[in-house]
Amino acid sequence: MKETKIFVKNSTFQKFEVLRTNRNKRYRYHEFLVEGVRSLNEAAKNRWKIKSFLYDKDRLSGWAEDMIKGVETDINYCLTPELMKDLSGKEETSELMAIIEMREDKLDQVPLSENPFIVLFDRPSNKGNLGTMIRSCDALGADMLIITGHGVDLYDTDVVVSAMGSFFNLPVVRIPDNKTLFAYIEELKKRYPGFVTIGTTAHNEKPIYSADLTAPLMLMMGNETMGLNREFKEYCDLLCTIPMSEKSYATSFNVSCAASILMYEITRQRAEK
Repeated sequence: MKETKIFVKNSTFQKFEVLRTNRNKRYRYHEFLVEGVRSLNEAAKNRWKIKSFLYDKDRLSGWAEDMIKGVETDINYCLTPELMKDLSGKEETSELMAIIEMREDKLDQVPLSENPFIVLFDRPSNKGNLGTMIRSCDALGADMLIITGHGVDLYDTDVVVSAMGSFFNLPVVRIPDNKTLFAYIEELKKRYPGFVTIGTTAHNEKPIYSADLTAPLMLMMGNETMGLNREFKEYCDLLCTIPMSEKSYATSFNVSCAASILMYEITRQRAEK
């Protein structure tokens, strides 16, 4: 294992900093910075390419030492306590961080179950919502999350942290254009008879609990502010809503909250089938 020591904020350390803070630089390097026990455990377990570990050699637990020894990397970096503190996004400095290689966005490489359950998030604009969406999709058994349009960066540190380890367990694919998405859906309809696309709306549409959610499907969730775009709504086979109390002041749910409710209804119906 090759190891390099860093004592000052040289060009290598500055690269670590931009991987945390700069979206464009992350994509130029095709790498992102990760910290946290859950995230690192899941990254290793799911065979993400960990290119480097960053650590203070005098402050390593048994878990961290085992991780460093057990995962093959290109090169590791030993930093001073001060540099580790400056780099960490946590109040209590992480003992171990990692530089991880991004994965390619390829729909055809995501394995689907016999009865696919796919979630789409259109133009996410909030890092916490995207991370929570990933976590809910993982918890409620979605095969994959698709992200469309220009939104927050999937590989932003706040997104990874808020996903609580699920980031590395759930396939997430970004699609740059609707043409690619619609072609993929048409392919799914050929492969899975009865495949449906279900859009979500805050308006008075079909209550989600009265829809048949046991067939292969894609659930489309809209942007936090603007909702699902018109082209997606027109493309959907069905539009559903979550009924709200007549006494409620609220007119809609937070998108990640709504997604969790809708996904739970999908899993509930499928479990009872």
